[in-house]
Amino acid sequence: MSDKFSLILKYFPILTEKQKLLFDQMFDLYQTWNEKINVISRKDMDNFYERHVLHALGIAKVIHFKAHTRVIDVGTGGGFPGIPLAIFFPEVKFHLIDSIAKKIKVVEDVILKLGLENISCQQIRSENLKNKYDFIVSRAVADIGTFYQQTKHLINSQGNNDLPNGFLMLKGGDLASEFANVKQYFKFYELKNFYEEEFFATKKIAYLKQDK
Repeated sequence: MSDKFSLILKYFPILTEKQKLLFDQMFDLYQTWNEKINVISRKDMDNFYERHVLHALGIAKVIHFKAHTRVIDVGTGGGFPGIPLAIFFPEVKFHLIDSIAKKIKVVEDVILKLGLENISCQQIRSENLKNKYDFIVSRAVADIGTFYQQTKHLINSQGNNDLPNGFLMLKGGDLASEFANVKQYFKFYELKNFYEEEFFATKKIAYLKQDK
């Protein structure tokens, strides 16, 4: 296992050997792709496990998805937060979508090489998707008002997790103005309460309950 990977074990020490191997393998896969296209900023590759994998797994600090939960990652980019979450929750079904073909090509390849069987991916805009999911996850893809209108039709009204079905979004900075006009129940989880690295000082997970 790489020294960089040890950061994951610092906060998630109880992983199976298979999960450890998969997380460890992620770095080389993204490094290889980054030599072809700039799927992750080259500067961020030096902090891959902190700024991408650990950041994505912040959602696992807020909720432990139950088996057979259906999660969609909207605007997944290079596969975040979806791929790390799929490794962490092998009994949960993940669907990763993005409108940009080259990003989905990367995601497809990473899924294939890691042998992940609980993920599917698709090049599509969320507005054109008809399936239903328990949770939408995302990483800073759009203003909440726009994002909610584009994706609210994707969420099932009934669920069986500890949090009611809804949105779990990785965001940063002061969110007060962005959420000022939101009518549904929402809550911010500060990632600095889970991680001690400076990168997470202003990072949050915004949970938004789906309106029935």
